[in-house]
Amino acid sequence: MKKVILFIAFCIPLILTAQSLKSVWETPHILKVPESVFYNGQTQQIYVSSINGKTTAKDGNGFISLLSPDGKILKLKWIQGLNGPKGMAMKGHFLYVSDINRLAKIDIRTQKIVTFYPAEGAEFLNDAQTGSDGKIYVTDSELGAIYMLDHGKLSLWMKQPVLSHANGLAWENGKLLVGVYEGLLLIDPKTKSITKLIENKGGIDGLVPLGNGNYLVSDWAGKIQIISPNKKPVILSNTTAEKINAADLGYIPKRKLILIPTFFDNRVVAKRLVD
Repeated sequence: MKKVILFIAFCIPLILTAQSLKSVWETPHILKVPESVFYNGQTQQIYVSSINGKTTAKDGNGFISLLSPDGKILKLKWIQGLNGPKGMAMKGHFLYVSDINRLAKIDIRTQKIVTFYPAEGAEFLNDAQTGSDGKIYVTDSELGAIYMLDHGKLSLWMKQPVLSHANGLAWENGKLLVGVYEGLLLIDPKTKSITKLIENKGGIDGLVPLGNGNYLVSDWAGKIQIISPNKKPVILSNTTAEKINAADLGYIPKRKLILIPTFFDNRVVAKRLVD
């Protein structure tokens, strides 16, 4: 009997610890197509990129909003003059924002755009991530590629069929994590070798490493879940049926607070991850 039980146990996929979400706050519906949320732990402020129009329109309508950790909108149009701002990354006191076919560099202290780095051949720059190597990585979801900012130049770093619909980015243990439609990839930035870490169809927009091999992810349609290698995913929420999107989410680790941009729903919704 003991042998049979052990055999069954090994055959059943490991299940992640049950967790759920608790609603904490939400902004009014006054953001304009919010695509990405970024938490600055240094200033304890939240940045929200709003496209404010069509995702690829170079109309200058895009802006970044400034929020407090309790959801108060401190300044709706904190930074203006962008086209279709999406993913954000930080290095020093500068905020880097993808903007269709360029990367904006914003001085957080002066609250001004310092410069734009053009990305030759780019079609749809999406998420951005700062690596421990000091470089800024940016996905191009339409091109199926990754651009890299190094020494003041934004250039094509990698383009592979496996990067089709590349979106969410994260950095963990010296490696670059990339969310694609088929799941989560792991890239060694030194060798450019690519490993498929987790199969998860549907796309990965927001991507946050939680440690111990667990990853908090969102897809644009509205699903938020925790995924991990060799374990069944835990679906925390799914607003797909209500047509409420869950784009490039942010995260406040100390509060276990997930910050969800709802895109066409024009809000940021904060939910706490609870055991």
